[in-house]
Amino acid sequence: MPLAFVFDAYGTLFDVHSAINRHRAAAGPDADRFSELWRAKQLEYTWTLTLAGRYVDFWALTERALDYALARFPSVDPALRPSLLDCYMRLDVFPDARAALHELKMREHPAAILSNGTPRMLAAAVAAAEIELDAVFSVDGIRMFKPRPEVYRLALEHFRLPPGDIVFASSNRWDVMGAAAVGLRTAWINRAKTPEEYGPPPNAVLTSLAGLTSFA
Repeated sequence: MPLAFVFDAYGTLFDVHSAINRHRAAAGPDADRFSELWRAKQLEYTWTLTLAGRYVDFWALTERALDYALARFPSVDPALRPSLLDCYMRLDVFPDARAALHELKMREHPAAILSNGTPRMLAAAVAAAEIELDAVFSVDGIRMFKPRPEVYRLALEHFRLPPGDIVFASSNRWDVMGAAAVGLRTAWINRAKTPEEYGPPPNAVLTSLAGLTSFA
């Protein structure tokens, strides 16, 4: 049975759209499309930089992606920029994430975050959410982003367990692919019920983190 659980942070434990949700009225009718573009560009920058052998930390990319989204959606007041960035440092935690982490703690299974986020971003998010974790791994130390295999090996090196004894959970299918490539057991948290893509298939497809405790 698996002994450790490792979670993606943004989109899996923390709601990346909660920043715009707190300012929905001020953002106006394009709020949802604006937030989707902000997130899409943030991820795009991580992939393209890693492919090019370059590194800029995730907070700087979050700012750049926000600036791009503001330029594409002039209906969103640029004066919201500092407020949106402040919210991104303390995103809402998904209710099912809080419950799953509590259940794993009760069963004495180690739980960790493995994220593109900077240590400062992750520390702020964890503190704001008031959740308990045994470890937080940031790509900042190796200066490359997911889904590079070196990222997922951070968890292997820390826990010193066989890959099959670690479950990696993410809402991002490409992230699940990266974890599976190094042998981790994987759970795709498909809250949006999007179509399957990539390969190999995950060990489990769940609509929330509530089902993750079945692994334990």
